[in-house]
Amino acid sequence: MADFDSLSSSEKAEAAELQRMIAVEQQKAQFQAQVHTFTDVCWDKCVDTPGSKLDHRTETCLVSCVERFIDTTLTITNRFTQMVQKGAH
Repeated sequence: MADFDSLSSSEKAEAAELQRMIAVEQQKAQFQAQVHTFTDVCWDKCVDTPGSKLDHRTETCLVSCVERFIDTTLTITNRFTQMVQKGAH
């Protein structure tokens, strides 16, 4: 592959855009992996015996588990954003 310095400005822009797109797709894949992990964790924690309908306790447990996951994800995302912004300045 050609040395990055020898690329034209449009090729550099295309390469940078490709890197950005790859990073976005990696983030999506990581998020999906987290969702699968927490789905497994919440299911194992909350569902004793699967049935045709969730009982109140199971539903409450699943809702709480998912809310904790969302809160944690938002906290981590906000912290990461702060770190990136500090690094950009």
